[in-house]
Amino acid sequence: MTSTTGFADLPSEIRAFRQQYPDVRYVDLISLDIPGHFYGKRYPIEMLEKVAAGSPLKLPQNCVLLGAQGGLFPIGDYCFKDGDPDALRRLVPGTLKPVNWEREPLGQMLITSDGTAAPIEFEPREVLARVLQRLASRGIRPVVAFELEFYLFERALKDGLPQFPRDPFSGDTDDQPNMHIERLSRFSDVLRDMVESANLQGIDANVITAELGPGQFEINFGHCDDGLRAADWAAMFCRSTRGVALKHGLRASFMSKPYLQAPGSGMHVHVSLYDAAGNNLLAADGQRPLRHAVAGCLALLPHCMPVFAANHNAFRRYGAMVNAASRASWGFEDRDACIRIPESDPRNLRIEHRLAGADANPYLVLAAILCGMEHGLAAGQEPIAPLNDDRGSGIDFAKDMLGAVAAMREHPAVNEGLGQEFVMVYCENKRQDHLAFLQEVSAREYRWFL
Repeated sequence: MTSTTGFADLPSEIRAFRQQYPDVRYVDLISLDIPGHFYGKRYPIEMLEKVAAGSPLKLPQNCVLLGAQGGLFPIGDYCFKDGDPDALRRLVPGTLKPVNWEREPLGQMLITSDGTAAPIEFEPREVLARVLQRLASRGIRPVVAFELEFYLFERALKDGLPQFPRDPFSGDTDDQPNMHIERLSRFSDVLRDMVESANLQGIDANVITAELGPGQFEINFGHCDDGLRAADWAAMFCRSTRGVALKHGLRASFMSKPYLQAPGSGMHVHVSLYDAAGNNLLAADGQRPLRHAVAGCLALLPHCMPVFAANHNAFRRYGAMVNAASRASWGFEDRDACIRIPESDPRNLRIEHRLAGADANPYLVLAAILCGMEHGLAAGQEPIAPLNDDRGSGIDFAKDMLGAVAAMREHPAVNEGLGQEFVMVYCENKRQDHLAFLQEVSAREYRWFL
């Protein structure tokens, strides 16, 4: 388990960084928006020291509201009705790290509005921070580990379509998907660089798996007892992995379902809950709290689908050929379930939430999972039958964005857990993004209807 406390003295952190990396002249100050893209500014490192010393750091508030293609939609009183105001951000201690995939020496550092005088209610990191603060006030400390699947493609698209990556040694395309260890050897240079680059960012990336799809891999992270930092790791890993792939002449993507005939890419999240004394709360009383937490996650899951499936493509994963559930379900050591309970001793008892697509926003995915567990512990209800006892057990959820948004928008427990303002903004962002996506006549449409 990794514990992360960060730096209490930001000026000292920056001075130490400059000593260690004297060639770095600029630092990217970055934050994740609602669709899960980084936005920010590139600062001269001398100005970064002034920010650390107390100089205000401001960016437009509405950067958080950008759609998948970077545009703005009219949402409530924001965007086109508020004059596009600036909002305070702060530097996240412990996240100033070197970037080793760019053409010139560069640094990067996370920024956020949480912990400022006026946090942005709908900023993803702030949403998770509020959930974690609420759990902490009840003496509950989550321990979290993310697992992220992704695909490698050739860097150049062909007619706009991704191409299987070529084995650097034989020149053959990686079109015989399997979990054979030899695939790790054939792509060892880029995979090793991905792990080492993640480690350089302070991310405890470790185990590498060749997954079932052509060019598909998974890299796991260590368990972290700081929920915000665990989500930081997932977000920064996506950025570094894409950069490293380009450096190696490839393209990395966390797109949920790039090929209809191959497995999708998921974001699997392992979560345990501990008290101040270090006891695993889920293991108490014959694992009754575990069952209650599962029941809560299943109850809220159909109302958090826009978080777990963040775009039109992400819904294509569900009901697919391998380990992709089509209903809210759970089971012991069962990868067909949305919520899997891995075999473990009482100290490490946990849930593995397997529903989210790899391109979902990690801050929001973790916030939604924790809200579900919190809801279940408060309600104290038993879950439906596990798949181990009944293969037909499950709760239906929407398989399209508009239906999912309707299920999320007015649900009282979701509004209470994630914040009413956030739910309004998020649902409207997803609704309008989806409608904008549909405003194009495709070649298939001409084939069918011309």
